[in-house]
Amino acid sequence: MQKITPFLWFDGKAEEAMNFYTSIFKDAKVGNIMRYGAAGPGPKGAVMSATFQLHGQDFIALNGGPQFSFTPAISFFVNCETQEEVDELWGRFSEGGESQRCGWIKDKFGLCWQIIPTILGELLQDKDTQKSQRVMQAMMKMDKIDIKLLKQAYEQQ
Repeated sequence: MQKITPFLWFDGKAEEAMNFYTSIFKDAKVGNIMRYGAAGPGPKGAVMSATFQLHGQDFIALNGGPQFSFTPAISFFVNCETQEEVDELWGRFSEGGESQRCGWIKDKFGLCWQIIPTILGELLQDKDTQKSQRVMQAMMKMDKIDIKLLKQAYEQQ
């Protein structure tokens, strides 16, 4: 069992969210689902909590009610090797979601994800500060990150 596990609070949509997230990532699986019994506090048979795994990372989803909601101050950073992977994940998270600047996207449950190509970090850490600054300026204009445009900014004279 991993030492630290993200615990996600949903308002009645924990099972739907778990199924959505596990459908997006290839290396994903559903774990245990706990349902309310006759004693409640939720309706008998409704999901109380569910566990799932995305690329080896465990998560717990709870149907906790309307008291709390997600904020962009917490997000999940997803490293992508190719533009195709960026495009695929961006498209899936866009379903009912909201795109935001610099590779951030809020999904239909209000949870924020950062869909980031690995090369972005490499380009931003280049020792040539003019190149890295051009990459930063290009990224700041993007919602979904475009690797080709990042490389063009990097190579620009």
